[in-house]
Amino acid sequence: MKRILFILVLLCATIAFSQEKTFESEVRKISKKIERITTTEKAALKEKVEAINLRLEKKEITVDEANQLKKEVAEFHAKKIEEKVGLEEKMLQQLVQDKTNGKILSDAFYDDENTFTIGSKTFHLRVQKNEDYKYSERYKKRKKRMSKRERKNRKNRNTTTQFVFAMGVNNVLIDHEVGTLDNSNYKFWQSHFYELGWTWKTRFDKQASKLYLKYGFSFLWNNLRLDNNKYHVVNGIVTDIETHVDVLSESRLRNVQLIFPAHIEWDFSKNGSYSDGHKRDRTNKSARLGVGGYFGFKLGTKQFLEYKNTEGTKIEELQKGNFNVSNFTYGLSTYLAWRSTGVYVKYDLSPLFKDTETRNISLGIRFDIN
Repeated sequence: MKRILFILVLLCATIAFSQEKTFESEVRKISKKIERITTTEKAALKEKVEAINLRLEKKEITVDEANQLKKEVAEFHAKKIEEKVGLEEKMLQQLVQDKTNGKILSDAFYDDENTFTIGSKTFHLRVQKNEDYKYSERYKKRKKRMSKRERKNRKNRNTTTQFVFAMGVNNVLIDHEVGTLDNSNYKFWQSHFYELGWTWKTRFDKQASKLYLKYGFSFLWNNLRLDNNKYHVVNGIVTDIETHVDVLSESRLRNVQLIFPAHIEWDFSKNGSYSDGHKRDRTNKSARLGVGGYFGFKLGTKQFLEYKNTEGTKIEELQKGNFNVSNFTYGLSTYLAWRSTGVYVKYDLSPLFKDTETRNISLGIRFDIN
């Protein structure tokens, strides 16, 4: 209840004391009234003339009678415009006199349409786009704050961060020969990889440019599914591929790694500019090409087997071990992207299994999200 009474008192005080006027605001009000009077009377005259023309078309009146009626209504509305505008002109004359006598203030800086008064204080909610404002202290302080903020943003834009997610298919090459894919023991479309990571993207140049160093870390899940009822068998320091005695519905080797990728990236996004003309770089807005590599180490290896035994019982096996998989990995990778989405290829230079020439190759899609 107290809050409601306070609001009512505040409104009453605003109405009672908001009598402060400015010369410019009152002139604008009078000008708008004159314009409104003229528009209203002309619209009324037009309606009456159209009604007279309609009566003439219906032959209710003659041409001479129509012309006489049009003359009468024109004189009527002209007289009304003269009377009403005359009153506003008298008010304008009095306003000029009050301005000359110093009874009314002049305000070329503020717009009274968004001005209200409480007591003896006047509050202005909007500033006109006046040339004088450019030379005011308020404008200079605002520009100074904006310049500091822009300089800070320019500094922060040297390095950006991205969340990376990639997925696709896996297989292996023997002795770096692409032709060995035709005789691979692994299913191409059923062997998948998933990558989840974080990257930093830093310009080589202090100024806005197209060339960046992109680096970070990723967790990588490489899955290889064997074909033709085969599975991996560890025989000492050698991992062989053998045929299972039962019919396998699943035979998958999963290798989990932590890798540290690094790429040189050409980002062809069009640069923007700050208000002072200084260029700023914009990333992931156009085509991108990344060329580089990675290194890392193994976190764990598992083999998943599913089959039915001779009694018809479904068996699910989870085998944990090193399977003679290399502890460290390194390789080459590249991607070609449009904005945040691209095609991704990576190839291990390190062997998949120790003392072998079997190497993992991956092809998929990659998302770099700012």
